[in-house]
Amino acid sequence: MGTKIAPSLLSADFGKLAAEIDDVTRGGADWLHLDVMDGHFVPNLTFGQPVIKSLRAVSSLPFDVHLMVEDPDSMLESFAAAGADWLTVHVETCPHLHRTLERIRKLGCKAGVSLNPATPLAQVEEVIELADLILVMTVNPGFGGQEFIARAASKLERLRRLSDERQPECLLQVDGGVGEQNAGRLITLGADVLVAGSEIFGKSDREEAIRRLRSAADLAYSARRPSGRDNGA
Repeated sequence: MGTKIAPSLLSADFGKLAAEIDDVTRGGADWLHLDVMDGHFVPNLTFGQPVIKSLRAVSSLPFDVHLMVEDPDSMLESFAAAGADWLTVHVETCPHLHRTLERIRKLGCKAGVSLNPATPLAQVEEVIELADLILVMTVNPGFGGQEFIARAASKLERLRRLSDERQPECLLQVDGGVGEQNAGRLITLGADVLVAGSEIFGKSDREEAIRRLRSAADLAYSARRPSGRDNGA
């Protein structure tokens, strides 16, 4: 049990990604979070399938692949083949979300759904039984290092209640402006997985950064009402 820490490679040095991955792996990271951006759904370009395939060869950590793209359905097979363990799509880009999540599971990946800050929780209520993970964005997606949107985090408490009632195995993830100062609060509200970019890669000692983040998160997690979930994988 306990929380999962997923360093976001969006904040890493792209010129030495293998070394950056090795650094956070030795520092105690649980997953690696990879933001795939297409320059259309969000105003940036990042990792494609060849990069993820290359990184897969140098890391055994679970790859948490977040598809911030206009047409995720056309890319599911290729990202699964490249080495994704988790595939998270945005509710805003999936007209047939039920079908998309089923396809992800059939490909052998864990299925995730992401909500932008302005997207209401109601958008995932009808598919929560198919979700292995729900990602609550606490910044507008596209760039690292943005200011945390506190209002967006308020969804977590309601989402935790919904998940515990209808899909207890679903993990709740938060991405955007996550740091030592708010980790405990996010866990208290219901988060299981914290995605952190500059909070980890912006520090010279990544092991210490992960340790401090985990310490703040685990303290809050231990005080939270046990739900019996196993947030492994």
